[in-house]
Amino acid sequence: MPASPYETMTDIPAQTEKEAYVEGLFSSIAPRYDLINTVLSLARHKAWRRFAVSRTGVGPGGRALDVCCGTGDFAFELARAVGPAGRVTGVDFSMPMLEIAGRKADRRGFSQVEFLQANACALPFADDAFDCVTVGFGLRNVASIEAALGEMARVTRPGGKVVSLEIVGVRSSFAAIPWRLYFDVLAPRAARALQGRREAYEYLSRSVKGFASPEELAGEFASRGLRDVVCYDLALGAVCVHVGTKL
Repeated sequence: MPASPYETMTDIPAQTEKEAYVEGLFSSIAPRYDLINTVLSLARHKAWRRFAVSRTGVGPGGRALDVCCGTGDFAFELARAVGPAGRVTGVDFSMPMLEIAGRKADRRGFSQVEFLQANACALPFADDAFDCVTVGFGLRNVASIEAALGEMARVTRPGGKVVSLEIVGVRSSFAAIPWRLYFDVLAPRAARALQGRREAYEYLSRSVKGFASPEELAGEFASRGLRDVVCYDLALGAVCVHVGTKL
């Protein structure tokens, strides 16, 4: 396997070059992505998504969009919320991820879900098209958080919710050392043992360290015109759910 040309987060270029790097990285681990995430999150990632969906306010017959949808788990939780009469669209720029998501939707009978290849920073939808827009573990990977949140807000109808589920790192001092041991040392080794690319999970660790704090991300929500922004801490604050309402 060829080595990555980028050794640290500061080496990963911004904008389109970062997009190509991240797309290639995550496309390469798509077949093992679900298993690895289950192991690395200690089987909690689905519960976190369910909580995030409960904050969207979307109900039967609603229309929802999941950005950076990966293999579709967030979209499927939204599908359960909107029911057979609703509609869920998942977008990602990784075709291998989308192909897996499509197969999972077929197996599980989620006919109300569709998956499209699209860039989170330039969504191919009309203004005010969705009742809610979500993103799970994806804002760290976009070329521009500002552009992605701006697009998410644009396509949300007035009164609708924009919801982000993201890893931010433990802020509690008593949990900081165990967190760093797990996230920086054990998690990449577990990824390699599960036949994932260790590089992808080393990138994950670096991207979390370089990501916005919960307070800064709440400010980004507000700067994109979202109001009544609320942040929920999960997993001792290692994971946060941000919710903003479009006026």
